[in-house]
Amino acid sequence: MGNMVSCEEAIREVLENIPEFTIARKPVLDSLHYVLAENIISNDNIPVNDNSAMDGYAIILSDLAGADKTCPVTLKKSNYDIPAGEFTRFEAKKGFCIKIMTGAPVPRGCDCIVKKEDVEAREDKILFFKEHKYFENIRPQGEDIKKGETVFAKGRIIDPAVVGVLASLGIKDISVYNPPIIGIISTGNELADINDELFFGMVRDSNSYSLAAQVKESGASYIRYGIVRDNRFDLKEAVKKSIGECDLILISGGVSVGDYDYIKEILKESGAQEIFWGVKQKPGKPLAFYKSGDKLIFGLPGNPVSVMVCFELYVRPLIRKMMGYQELFRKAVIAKALGPFKHEAGRTEFVRVKIKKDEYGNYFAAVTGEQGSGILTSMAQADGIAQIDENKKEIIKGESLKVYLIKNDL
Repeated sequence: MGNMVSCEEAIREVLENIPEFTIARKPVLDSLHYVLAENIISNDNIPVNDNSAMDGYAIILSDLAGADKTCPVTLKKSNYDIPAGEFTRFEAKKGFCIKIMTGAPVPRGCDCIVKKEDVEAREDKILFFKEHKYFENIRPQGEDIKKGETVFAKGRIIDPAVVGVLASLGIKDISVYNPPIIGIISTGNELADINDELFFGMVRDSNSYSLAAQVKESGASYIRYGIVRDNRFDLKEAVKKSIGECDLILISGGVSVGDYDYIKEILKESGAQEIFWGVKQKPGKPLAFYKSGDKLIFGLPGNPVSVMVCFELYVRPLIRKMMGYQELFRKAVIAKALGPFKHEAGRTEFVRVKIKKDEYGNYFAAVTGEQGSGILTSMAQADGIAQIDENKKEIIKGESLKVYLIKNDL
């Protein structure tokens, strides 16, 4: 098989061979789920001035000394109001109050806003029935963000709230880590396309579709090169084209040791460097990883489950690292086995499992059914992928398992 490695060695090699990050400028509205490649520093105070947190009345706090229900303080209402968004030069005066709206700038000299629900209006006089606190119901200048402050550091994932803050700072576009373009090639004479009728000995190409969906879910973009037949010329042309157009290439099939598995020869002829060929795992043993200049190439097995499992274990973490993410791997939990898990020592095994979670937060794992690497429904039914280490023997009921969660609602 060649340069076979353990799972731990394989993921280390994959993540150590990452190419240089590429950075792009994106409009804020197009940046969701990208990762910041720069620090965001505010040029403004947010809010830009003291403003009212309530609809009410702007006052000088000392005017309300001694106010209570039995002896309210009466202040004269000024003959102007302050709506939101209006620049005001008005000043608070002793014995007067000014009607003010939420978000409106606080007049100079005012040190308290009283809610309109806490007063009684009588023509041009306003009655106040209790004392209040200094700066009550006033949002001070820079309360949210101060000018010169680093609001978001490089490496921050952009979520909807971040988009809103960036807009409040007047930032129209930002630098983000550019997602890689992933090339997807399916190989095999036995493959039929999605619209083709199935004849004896044929199978429909599911690999390029599941891989495209996994790439999309990871946040990257893809180019599908369709089905490439098992002949040297077509394979060589497809590999050459994908290396020219993509950052990372995923080739499913053609990496075993059959008479028509030409990928290894073609990659060698193209000058690509073999990092490893074969991983001590099940499913996905015939997994290959190559480097061609600053381009990376995975030779994935042909079996549909093996393809998806290898993507989860190796390709997805690589894509996330290339996109600037700090969290590269799926969330892992410890789950109790609800039944025995058969396993032969010698290879790390990854088992598709359904997960249950009890009211105390404990996880339980059950096999999804037959675990053959061609049974794609075992992935569709799975909530997670359980890892059984290579030196471990059969897992018994109640034993603890490490499970990578592949569904976001757990």
